[in-house]
Amino acid sequence: MTESEKNILIVEDNTDLLNLLKINLSDQGYNIFTAQDGFAALDLFHNQQPDLVILDVMLPKMDGFDVCKSLRKKNQTTPILMLTAKAEEVDKVLGLEIGADDYMTKPFSIRELIARVKAIFRRVHVNMNSEKVKKVLKFDDLALDTSKRKVTLAGESIELTSKEYDLLLLFFSNPGKAYSRDELLNYIWGYNFEGYSHTVNSHINRLRSKIETDPSDPHYIRTVWGVGYRFADSEESRQHA
Repeated sequence: MTESEKNILIVEDNTDLLNLLKINLSDQGYNIFTAQDGFAALDLFHNQQPDLVILDVMLPKMDGFDVCKSLRKKNQTTPILMLTAKAEEVDKVLGLEIGADDYMTKPFSIRELIARVKAIFRRVHVNMNSEKVKKVLKFDDLALDTSKRKVTLAGESIELTSKEYDLLLLFFSNPGKAYSRDELLNYIWGYNFEGYSHTVNSHINRLRSKIETDPSDPHYIRTVWGVGYRFADSEESRQHA
């Protein structure tokens, strides 16, 4: 898919900034749709099915966090880049934990935003190409079909967010390998999020709640004390118990 075939929904209530983003991203060849409040954003997302959402946090009627949560209930994979005038760490962490893929604090340079947009689309392109190779990973009752981005547990489909899926795929592909929280941040979220290890913890906890029979005594994703996390290896399979 070329830039001219990619649709971006920009949700920003500041008209000047909205127009600035629209002009610059249109110049890059993207098709742009705009909304200035949360409700309009949800309607446009449903009608246009954009390839990326650039979402301001401070919006009238429904703030960006609630919009992000609503979008993630319906769609786990469309990338979301959040914008905010607030610099507090709690806002950044909350944005990441409810499903945002990237985060920028105002004021920011247009050049940096365009670079982030292109990086997001590159990651999507790499993921799509890698998933064209049909491959099903299995471990005990857990299975991951990379061609469909589908996860099942004992034959039952499990709904994962984009980041939960990426985490599980990384673990699944490297059984027994221990990853620190900073390594997981770098692999899954990118260098921009160094130091937000609690975000990893939150995602691991939610992932465990979906795939583990007893999240307090996990079978698949195991804690490596003092290091981070790893996926169970063949010797820990229940089939060898």
